[in-house]
Amino acid sequence: MRIIRYEEPPGKIRYAAQQADGKHLRIEGDPFAGFKVTDEPANVQKILAPVIPAMIWCVGKNYRRHADEVGMGIDEYPEVFAKGINSIQNPDEPIRIPARAKSSEIDYEGELVVVIGKPCKDVAREHALAHVAGYTCGNDVSARDWQLRRGGTQWCRGKSFDTFAPLGPCLVTPDSIPDPSQLQIQTLVNGRVLQDANTRDMIHDVPALIAFLSQSTTLLPGTVIFTGTPSGVGMAQNPPLWLKDGDEVSVTIEKIGTLTNRVCGEKC
Repeated sequence: MRIIRYEEPPGKIRYAAQQADGKHLRIEGDPFAGFKVTDEPANVQKILAPVIPAMIWCVGKNYRRHADEVGMGIDEYPEVFAKGINSIQNPDEPIRIPARAKSSEIDYEGELVVVIGKPCKDVAREHALAHVAGYTCGNDVSARDWQLRRGGTQWCRGKSFDTFAPLGPCLVTPDSIPDPSQLQIQTLVNGRVLQDANTRDMIHDVPALIAFLSQSTTLLPGTVIFTGTPSGVGMAQNPPLWLKDGDEVSVTIEKIGTLTNRVCGEKC
């Protein structure tokens, strides 16, 4: 099932199920507390990010070819960090280049994103997928100058500016994606394919990531996990390809859809 979170007049936020013909039916409840699809058409004014997260976990260097392109080895444990919840952005809304923070090295990272549906702690790998509410597309936008050079390594700052975590366009439930390790993923900038991979290239797959992150840590419903980006990021291009005002970034994942955002100055 494909679930959208949307706004309808006069500013009410609801969930709906997307049908095969593209129409939407309203949902009673939400994906985290039990829901029922009604026969009532949804009055979709604007599609929103499918979740406002309880927490945003991210995984670095989790595709083999990406580890190769940035010249790093493969670690025994996933490399994790966090993004600020303020960084969430809706589909079709702008990624804003920071003005006061003065970053000129804005990069894209198309990623499969996992949304937790049930609380879990110390979950075994073989039971991990039972705690998933669904999957969506994400873009782990990164200011590389802040992340890698300024003040040492400022990963959280470089990845947590407002609008730096676009999510969407929908949440696809696990019954439609029983195996998240066999999904094609692409990132396009201005129509040019720059990332093209399959999630089977992950070093640590989705069940392993959930099991690792839940060790001694409760993953609450609505927790979002960015599972890592494939090779082809902007900083690895020759010369480096930084996002600029007017660019359009699209992340497409098999069985989920396409998340598109334009880039603009902070005041747009």
